[in-house]
Amino acid sequence: MTASTAVVHALIVLSVAAACALLAIFAPPFARLLLRGIRAEVEVRQYAESLFLARSLFATRRRTGLLVLVSLFERRVEIVADSGFTGRVSAAEWTDVIARMTPHLRGRRPVEAVKEALAAIDALLAAKGFRGDGDAANELPDSPIQERGQ
Repeated sequence: MTASTAVVHALIVLSVAAACALLAIFAPPFARLLLRGIRAEVEVRQYAESLFLARSLFATRRRTGLLVLVSLFERRVEIVADSGFTGRVSAAEWTDVIARMTPHLRGRRPVEAVKEALAAIDALLAAKGFRGDGDAANELPDSPIQERGQ
């Protein structure tokens, strides 16, 4: 192998790597191919928990703050429930709520997924005996939190 052949091979490898990097930046479906499922799961869970803490969603009298995070890039949903739900709502029941959202997300209908989640959560909490205080002030904002991925 001559020096020029080695340089040509190195340029080919670096060019392919640069093209893949650019494709990953500008084409999310390609970037998603490079993301392992377990990594996406862990990253979305950590982000949801940090958002729950950063937005002080735990700061309610009965510790019943709830965050439903929809990550469009990873196509994952994570529910972070405060300690007021412990022992009354199981992890399997939260998983059922997520399962109802998943078909909408696969169909690229995030608004319908969130509507489905809100309906499912409302029914679940009503069945578990959670009732709102009609005259009490809302302790958390009802508006969605939207953040652009980085």
